[in-house]
Amino acid sequence: MADNYKLGKLEKLNIRDIWKNEAKDFTNWLAEEENLALLSEEIDIPIKFIKTEASVGAFSADILAEEENTGNKIIIENQLEETDHDHLGKIITYGSGFNAKYLLWIFKDIREEHRQAIDWLNEKTDSLYIFALKMEVWKIGDSMPAPKFQIICSPNNWAKAVKQSSDDTNLTDTNLLQLDFWTNFSAYLEKNTSKIKIRKPQPQHWYDLSMGNSQLHISCIISFQNDFMRCDIYIPDNKDLFKKLFSKKDAIEKELGFNLEWEELPTAKASRIKYQNNNINLKNKSEYENYFKWLKDIAEKYIEIIPRYY
Repeated sequence: MADNYKLGKLEKLNIRDIWKNEAKDFTNWLAEEENLALLSEEIDIPIKFIKTEASVGAFSADILAEEENTGNKIIIENQLEETDHDHLGKIITYGSGFNAKYLLWIFKDIREEHRQAIDWLNEKTDSLYIFALKMEVWKIGDSMPAPKFQIICSPNNWAKAVKQSSDDTNLTDTNLLQLDFWTNFSAYLEKNTSKIKIRKPQPQHWYDLSMGNSQLHISCIISFQNDFMRCDIYIPDNKDLFKKLFSKKDAIEKELGFNLEWEELPTAKASRIKYQNNNINLKNKSEYENYFKWLKDIAEKYIEIIPRYY
């Protein structure tokens, strides 16, 4: 029976054989939309590219980006060697210069001292999130080389949310209800779908899901005050894409099986396409699984159908 299964052998490649020059080759490769999407999926943060070689005084950050939907700045520092003090200092300097919320340090290998330093910073800071990621490239037999990001250090968002609550900062009773809802929603998705990339729950009224395209994403919305939930398609900054989808409105809605609300928002950079459910009672936790299923089913339809109309 075992002879029927022919398995390939994983081979780890030297990343310097793939990217000869860190700045010209690797940074420019990573700045491409589809490659930032790989990084985004790994760390569960929607990343929107701004520029490479972003100046901070006499220095330049490898990549400046931002978190979609919030505009929070993201600094990406690349080092295709073992980590050193110079790059640790640089990424902190760049983060300060752009008032960044996220620092992403990508490297070939990490020294134990630097791993401890990143873990310590994540433990001590409440508004800065630092990721340390090992860059690897693998192939099987004669396959194309495949990049892989491996998270070595990451912030503990749940611990930070709890700490903020205990410090009586900005977490209200509603924030705690939101966090509880999305935490249980994440657990439901983990058990009931393979089509949706699960995000880390946050104490807020929205929960974003990737559609595999940085130009748009799914935004699940809940309102404890007004008892409704929505499953939207959010387009942060591409009116042409909204108009293209709107031009195919009838075909899209027919395939989805329901009508949508189309909001171009002409005075804003963003646009959105909404589908709202008012027949709910968010105070009734016994109904949560039904609400989770509704959000999941709509999101899966978006993921399956909408890309056909880009």
